[in-house]
Amino acid sequence: MSALFLRRSPLAGIKQITETIRGAHAMIEVQGVSKRFGQTLALDDVSLSVEPRSVLGFLGPNGAGKSTAMKIITTFLAPDAGTVRIDGLDVSERPLEVRRKIGYMPENVPLYDDMRVHEYLAFVGASRGLSGGRLAARLEWVAESCGLVSEYKRPIRELSKGYRQRTGLAQALIHDPEILILDEPTSGLDPRQIIEIRDLIQELGRTKTIVFSTHILQEVEPVTERVAIINEGRIVADGRIGELKRRAMGGSRVIVGLAEPAADALASLRGLAGVKSVMPLVDADAPTRFELRGDGDAPLDAGAAALAREKGWALRELRESPFSLEDTFIALVSRDAAGGAAHRGEVRA
Repeated sequence: MSALFLRRSPLAGIKQITETIRGAHAMIEVQGVSKRFGQTLALDDVSLSVEPRSVLGFLGPNGAGKSTAMKIITTFLAPDAGTVRIDGLDVSERPLEVRRKIGYMPENVPLYDDMRVHEYLAFVGASRGLSGGRLAARLEWVAESCGLVSEYKRPIRELSKGYRQRTGLAQALIHDPEILILDEPTSGLDPRQIIEIRDLIQELGRTKTIVFSTHILQEVEPVTERVAIINEGRIVADGRIGELKRRAMGGSRVIVGLAEPAADALASLRGLAGVKSVMPLVDADAPTRFELRGDGDAPLDAGAAALAREKGWALRELRESPFSLEDTFIALVSRDAAGGAAHRGEVRA
């Protein structure tokens, strides 16, 4: 896994987010890829790589370029500039060989409504070169793994959105590909189904290379520790989630609540080592409550506890409040958007 390259990044210091992890050759290599639709620049010099047997979460707002990147990786679109290699194969020069290695689930899966589920999957399997016992074994596996057993003989036109998504995932898996490209694989699923598909992706990631996009950010961390964030066609960050949180959000966050008001609490907390900012929190049940943010790895909770002992404050609350992936995502995308406006000479309120 090599780092994504940040092009014209407006985020001071965010280059440190990207990581270079040396090891085996990359299964997916995207280098300097750009794509334009008319006057719209959908991808702007995007580069990334993904190692074998790993999972990458690909995040970004609607229209950020996620689906365009996935379509280029899977040979459905040609880049205007740059190169993409799958297991060393150039997608522009050897597209048929690339397609044999990839299972692709687009955001809107093209299903044949007049077919039954098992007929459709058998058709896709045969199109992928499967037959006889091998096809039968794969049909049984995808039906079980994707939770389609109860709907296996039902016409596709009668399926709910969730079961249509499951059928789309099954067709991507039918030929047991080395690489899975999944665009919003949990869209339309209920919470139980989301957990099942999430667990399946995590399990498959032990033997396959997977790139999946999602707008449900809380579904990312249980599946993978690495994400790439794209905004307005540019990669703004790529790395392990914990490191992205620490770098983007500026350290740690701690909540301190005192049982009684203390006149010097705000000034004293601001004087703690490692504290970057202190924000009073309005809470009728806790008249003196603060959010502390650190500028590094200093243990703010330990410092706050020691200060309370020294001052004789009675603590009613002292806890670390970790930043979520949503916090990190919003911060990175917002700063990138603001920096992009400044680069273009725009004025934002």
